[in-house]
Order: sequence, then C-alpha cells, then structure tokens
Amino acid sequence: MESGTCRESDGETMGARMIRLTTDNGFWVVTIDRQEKANSLTGAMLAEIAEAAERAASEGARVFVLRGAGKVFSAGADLDEARAGLATDPVWERLSGAIAALPCLSIAALNGTLAGGAMGMALACDLRIAVPGAKVFYPVMKLGFLPQPSDPRRMAALIGPARAKMILMAGQKIPAEEALAWGLIDRIVAPEELDDTVAALAADALGASAAHVAGIKALI
Repeated sequence: MESGTCRESDGETMGARMIRLTTDNGFWVVTIDRQEKANSLTGAMLAEIAEAAERAASEGARVFVLRGAGKVFSAGADLDEARAGLATDPVWERLSGAIAALPCLSIAALNGTLAGGAMGMALACDLRIAVPGAKVFYPVMKLGFLPQPSDPRRMAALIGPARAKMILMAGQKIPAEEALAWGLIDRIVAPEELDDTVAALAADALGASAAHVAGIKALI
C-alpha cells in the first residue's frame, strides 16, 4: 500500500499511519489519525478508506466502524489539496458510495467535531454516535465549493430539507445535542464510553452470519 496507510491482520493494527485499519473476526475499524492537521483528509487517505470499505463488502465484514484519533473526527478536506482540485475529485463519491453499499452494519463513532467533506462518509453510515461537545458543520457556502452530490440528499433524508439548508446554506455549526434532536446523530455518549457503546451496538451483528446481517439490512 502507499505511504500513509497500513495493512491489517486479524486482531491487531500494524504501524502508526494516517489511516489505520484493524479487522477482528468480521469487525472492521478504520481510524483517521492525522491529529496535527485535525484529521483533515488528503486524496490518498480518502482512497484508502474507500478501499477498506470495498474490501469489507467483499470479505464478509459484519460491522464497519469509522472513527477519528484524538479530539476531532475530521476537519474535512485538506485545504491545500481542496484548492488544488480535491474538492471536485470523484474519490469523495467513491468513498460515500462504498460505505452506503456495505451489506453490514456501519457506524460512525464521532469522537469529536465532524466538518466539511468528512460529512459524506458519516452520512453514508447506518448509525452516528457522538461525544458531547462535538459539532457538525459543512462550510461549503463560505469556502465557495459545492457539497459532494450525494451528501445533500442523504442529509435531507435524515433531517429534512430546511435543516439541511441550515447547515449547507446558512453555514450553521450544529452542536451534538441539537443534532441528536434533529436525527442527524443517533446517540451521545461520554468520550470514555464511546468504544464500549460501539461494541454494544456491534455485538448482535458480530454474533450473526454475514448473510443474516446483509439480509436484515436489505429489508430495512
């Protein structure tokens, strides 16, 4: 794999890179770890997460988790790369599409603020769990970029068009508590309880076969 990524083996993580992937008996966890840049995303990082989601779909994952390291989930696109063309790169839609297409349970574990283009991968997940104090915002109006095409549709499906416009057009930063009331976030838990909450939500799916997990998700 390219620099900035790591390979995985069952039950352990190898290396300390910007994107870390662990797998353990059907439980896949992707961690964004670029803390010195508020976990902002480069094109290579986005491609690596998309590849992980695509592999999870084909390799029988039953639970797929996205999380950030440190105190921020992700500040969105790396601004230098965004200005150089990343803002319109198809890798964003590849990533959110791969997550949305996962036949397993997908969880965004928001260990902190979720901003900008990183919203797409979280919106594509089945569940979003956040810590108190996290904020959600997507400053495309201010920055002069368009949101990724599927993001407004997924957002409006969760919270309605007016609230989607509050975020995308009025540029509002929505605190976790308000996002919970809107339905954008499904649960708020203390930071020290985030991993245990994810494990509890994953337990039933991990105890089932991949086909059974996929069958229930398809019905929903």
